Amino acid sequence: MSKVSFTAMDHATPEDWELVFQHDASNISEHAARVIDWLRSMDGASPYKISRLDHCLQTATRAVRDQADEETIVCALLHDIGDVIAPANHSQAAAALLRPYVSEKNYWIVLHHGLFQGYYWMQHYDQDPNSRDQLKDHPFYQACVDFCADWDQVSFDPNYDSLPLEYFIPMIERIFARQPATHL
Repeated sequence: MSKVSFTAMDHATPEDWELVFQHDASNISEHAARVIDWLRSMDGASPYKISRLDHCLQTATRAVRDQADEETIVCALLHDIGDVIAPANHSQAAAALLRPYVSEKNYWIVLHHGLFQGYYWMQHYDQDPNSRDQLKDHPFYQACVDFCADWDQVSFDPNYDSLPLEYFIPMIERIFARQPATHL
């Protein structure tokens, strides 16, 4: 593999940056495969009655059965992918992964779903379950409430007939094949 000539960015040449950008493009082209591997890694022990992968599959299957668009289905599938790479801030990690490829609405929903899920459990820890209401004036507030109520919080059922991961793989590949938007 060719290497850049610099050891500090302010000494780079256009040729160096071309090499970096080519490498980045190659890395981006393999992104969907890495995401699929991360999903598969979620198929293990869990304190829930199902694996974390099964939870994601249930959430996405509910989105499919509600006739959501493909991008929203993939967001439903990947909403908890952050559990693999950043469990302390899983919503933010999942949202950052998806942001270059999805709408502002879907990004916002994934980014905030962790807070909105608090509606179902925070009261058990002397926290305000209505903490999400600090965002009630946001145009995507209700969409996030609905995402959590209809798909996320109900998707821990060992008897639910979820679609298999293979059903979703072409969708993942199409979403991550999009030209990524740059958010610096």
